[in-house]
Amino acid sequence: MSEHNGKKGIDRRSFLRGSAAVSASLVLSPMVAAQTTNTKKPDDINVALLGAGAQGQVLLNACLKIPGVRFKAVCDIWTAYNQKRTSRTLKVYQHENNAYVDYREMLDKEKDLDAVIIATPDFWHAEHTVGCLKAGLHVYCEKEMSNTLEGARKMVQAANETGKLLQIGHQRRSNPIYIHCLEKLIKEVKLLGRITAVNGQWNRAARPDLGWPKKAVIEQDTLEKYGFESMHQFKNWRWYKKLGGGPIVDLGAHQIDVYSWFLQSNPKSVMASGGTDYYDKKTHEWYDTVMAVYEYETAKGIVRAYYQTLTTNSNGGYYETFMGDEGTLAISESAGRCGLYREPSSPDWDKWVKAGYINEPSEQAKTETGAVLDVRETEAPPEYELPIEFDDPYHKPHLENFFNAIRGKAKLNCPAEVGYESAVTVLKVNEAVEAGCKLNFKPEEFKV
Repeated sequence: MSEHNGKKGIDRRSFLRGSAAVSASLVLSPMVAAQTTNTKKPDDINVALLGAGAQGQVLLNACLKIPGVRFKAVCDIWTAYNQKRTSRTLKVYQHENNAYVDYREMLDKEKDLDAVIIATPDFWHAEHTVGCLKAGLHVYCEKEMSNTLEGARKMVQAANETGKLLQIGHQRRSNPIYIHCLEKLIKEVKLLGRITAVNGQWNRAARPDLGWPKKAVIEQDTLEKYGFESMHQFKNWRWYKKLGGGPIVDLGAHQIDVYSWFLQSNPKSVMASGGTDYYDKKTHEWYDTVMAVYEYETAKGIVRAYYQTLTTNSNGGYYETFMGDEGTLAISESAGRCGLYREPSSPDWDKWVKAGYINEPSEQAKTETGAVLDVRETEAPPEYELPIEFDDPYHKPHLENFFNAIRGKAKLNCPAEVGYESAVTVLKVNEAVEAGCKLNFKPEEFKV
């Protein structure tokens, strides 16, 4: 590790090594060669990438595995790395593209675009999305929709006014495993019975702030023009209150969105405890630890849902657990972390195994039941498995849904109105931490 500007960072060699690894992931992506034709077919979609940092690279890598997507422009203010690296990589595979610093110049000069993928910091989402929609383009915008509800409202209004599509990047809503669990197991056969509680987390290990090579510093006037006081803010914007929403928004938004989706209801209240307990509060304005409890009023009764995000310990990783009086569903976007557990008193699940809704437990799982040590304990139930396999990049199905909706072959899985409901639900957690008390939601808060 090297020191610069008083901050822990990385040396140029380490940084370039990491950048090369990201570029290599693009170079080796399957389907890239299929995008090399310069003749646009009727179903081809011309796309610009606005924001080519870490998340932009993830979305780009997924897009390169989808036929019919042609990148025509890349826009990013960090020309030394994000912009030039991404533009060069695309050109190697004959995605002829132009590179820009300012999105307004890109919109003014690029006249054959169909859509824009936005992966800029949260505080830019509203302006970028509204500008692109009003320019006549469809938009895929990463979550969180905005770091303010005012910004999120403007995005919904712009989508409605222009008639263009706006997909928000809650990618689990297009994940075939999640869709199977909701549509088949919860809605259709009601495998869990009445859901009574939900538990979830995203725990992440402590880590140093992101650094940058001294030779790659963005000029100060450019940083300030685009809303950053320093390179530290630019690289670590998620921790600053005017730029992002902290870990509960950056990480928790994905899973809290699943809570509302699976419970088919928006919450009626939330209370939360949190604080910056580990990091320096001068550079980590948002809370590094948050624990929240939601209360949902569903058709079958009250559901209490707990969620935590830690940035100081990675124990357990990330998952969501839905618990009902007849069974439990443990699910995660992380591969190999999905399972179902039947309550001992619930009806037998053999018929659902035969019907293909679930797979029966392995022989090992059937025999691995611990001895009962106390009258208050019961044997651990065997784990039933899901019959769905999914090994694509996590974002690929959601991007495919977006492109197919542009082609008129699908409906958006997370349109603007749904993304707004999620933003209301998640942003309220930070308010609850600050208020130090239970906050209620009004039904009209979820409407624009």
